[in-house]
Amino acid sequence: MKNILNILLIVGAVVFLSSCELEEIKNPNAPTYGSFIENPTQADARLLATGLEAVMRNDIGFHYQTVSIMGREYYDLTGVDPRYTGELLKGPLDNNGFLTTRSFAAWYKIVQTANLLMQSAELASPDFTQEQENSYFGYAKTLKAYALLMVANRQYTNGIRLEVSDPDNLGPLVTYSVALEGIMDLLNEAYNELQNSPGQFDFPLSSGFTGFNTPETFAEFNRAIAARVAIYQGNKALARTLLNDSFLDLNGDLDEGPAHIFGGRVGNDLPNPLFYIQDQSGQEYMVHDSWLADAEPGDNRVTTKSDPYAGGPVTFDNLTATNQVNLYSSNTDPVPIIRNEELILLWAEANIGFDNAEAEDALNVVRNAAGIGDYTGATTDDALVDELLQQRRYSLFGEGHRWIDLRRYDRLDEIPTDRAGDNVLEAFPTPVTENETL
Repeated sequence: MKNILNILLIVGAVVFLSSCELEEIKNPNAPTYGSFIENPTQADARLLATGLEAVMRNDIGFHYQTVSIMGREYYDLTGVDPRYTGELLKGPLDNNGFLTTRSFAAWYKIVQTANLLMQSAELASPDFTQEQENSYFGYAKTLKAYALLMVANRQYTNGIRLEVSDPDNLGPLVTYSVALEGIMDLLNEAYNELQNSPGQFDFPLSSGFTGFNTPETFAEFNRAIAARVAIYQGNKALARTLLNDSFLDLNGDLDEGPAHIFGGRVGNDLPNPLFYIQDQSGQEYMVHDSWLADAEPGDNRVTTKSDPYAGGPVTFDNLTATNQVNLYSSNTDPVPIIRNEELILLWAEANIGFDNAEAEDALNVVRNAAGIGDYTGATTDDALVDELLQQRRYSLFGEGHRWIDLRRYDRLDEIPTDRAGDNVLEAFPTPVTENETL
């Protein structure tokens, strides 16, 4: 594990410090970015594959924090930067500010790293069998699609570029629906390549992918992400098919699934950026009071994911909250990429309007795990959608879904605003450096 963490750090640093323009880093004392595409070897491709997993962790905390704040799951009341309680909650967002550009750049670094890996693997193809090359492409395309999905959900109506492999000839900004189509196509290509791969990957994955570290099991992760996309597309029939090919398990561990791993400060590896020390000044990431008030009595997700702040209510910038976010117990805890609990909820959603009894059974799996017993409400489509969104709100708290869920159901008006002048924003703007709008 320690060796893999060191490799993740070294390669992640090489890739992270490289710009999206794929320019060579002039450093005679370390491997250059260009060395991965100038006569690459099988060893270069292996190193890049491991590095791609490392790069995925860069700025993941910032992404989840900002979309959670947009959805009023929690507030940043640390007072470190007034834009967290101002610009994010009022708008308009600065198209040249860090709230707009930081995650945009981080997700596209993953896309470009995946592109570089595929280019390197293709150029090193004499060292590979066709099946081995397929495994590299299936792995890279799956993670590329995941990154594109994450940035598409931030940009929404402002669009994203699907094609960025040639920095001198970038593809156009495309609409959200076109982006989802392109992402699904990429996931399907990756799945087919994973299906035609050897029994084992040619490169190591971290413990975050335990159980998903062969082409066959990684393909189940691919289908899970594809199911999320299908639900966003409103294609429930496809989502059910995809979920049946994923790692969905109605009787399984709710936390099962691939995750980002962290090493705290050991060996200079990254700590979990979403671990907040409880009751400590400067760590006031505070749960929105409505999340506490709207929970059913006895819901254990409230007590496991939040904790009353010992110093009493925290107030900053005319915002007040009582409970601190408490999703992780240490700075080495993994951060999930996608979990079985989300898949169960996707299964419930995919069955609403098709088999409502099946949808209710899936919702009851989640409800009983939360200690609140079976659902006893109406079983109409509308009532089950309300119940679904309620369970997603508590099961997936702080995992980047609430804002997106209410937006895709045209319910952004259900997000509370606590001060005069506050607004619920629909999307992050296109960064000014893109020099193009839809």
